[in-house]
Amino acid sequence: MFKKILIGLAALILIFVAVVAMQPADFRVERTAKIAAPQADVFAQVNDFHKWDAWSPWAKLDPAAKMTFEGPDSGQGAAMTWSGNSEVGEGKVTIVESRPSDLVKIRVDMVKPHEGTGTSQFDFKPEGDQTAVTWTMSGHHNFVEKAFCLVMNGRKMMGDVLDKGLTQLKSVAEGAKSASN
Repeated sequence: MFKKILIGLAALILIFVAVVAMQPADFRVERTAKIAAPQADVFAQVNDFHKWDAWSPWAKLDPAAKMTFEGPDSGQGAAMTWSGNSEVGEGKVTIVESRPSDLVKIRVDMVKPHEGTGTSQFDFKPEGDQTAVTWTMSGHHNFVEKAFCLVMNGRKMMGDVLDKGLTQLKSVAEGAKSASN
């Protein structure tokens, strides 16, 4: 009886390993929000890491996280490193491309809780008197990350984080617009 249980358990583990191995290694999660503020104003919130504390979905997870800034204040070459609790981890973001009012592309280098590199990109498009902001995160998962995403529905979790960030960006950008009127 014990032998049958072990064989059954081994078979389940092999099936799980096979399913994880067949998952795509590359990932891409994208969310869009419409913000009632000028394109240049919304772009300015993203293009300057000093402003991220007001809207970043990770900022409120660890208000005591240590952040340092390098390079120019904004735009290409601007960088921010952070070190925080287990929810925000440790890493560095660097703006690798910045096209005024249109695009901010960021290299994300994670150190903790796991090492990895990915890309975060913001695209800004005018839509009448609003700005459509599309936030895309993409990268490559190793086996353990693929297993985590499969078990924990990682794409949904990341999508929820992007939605939260865009909602907070909307609040900040629309609040800034109201304050200037």
